[in-house]
Amino acid sequence: MTLKKMKSIQKLSIEEIDSYIIKTKKEILELKIKKSTRQSIKNHIFKHKRRELAQLLTLKTQKHTL
Repeated sequence: MTLKKMKSIQKLSIEEIDSYIIKTKKEILELKIKKSTRQSIKNHIFKHKRRELAQLLTLKTQKHTL
């Protein structure tokens, strides 16, 4: 699993960013549920998803201030 490049994310509109934020939050929740039910998961995916969410939220904030 590779991380998205920031340049590809910067080209998105605010509506697309919002939809990606919702999608990423759902994925993080599903990972937490799997972890709590002791299903096998790959721990590095948490780091990737949290980083992706942080990038999206930062970009959304930057676009709102412009």
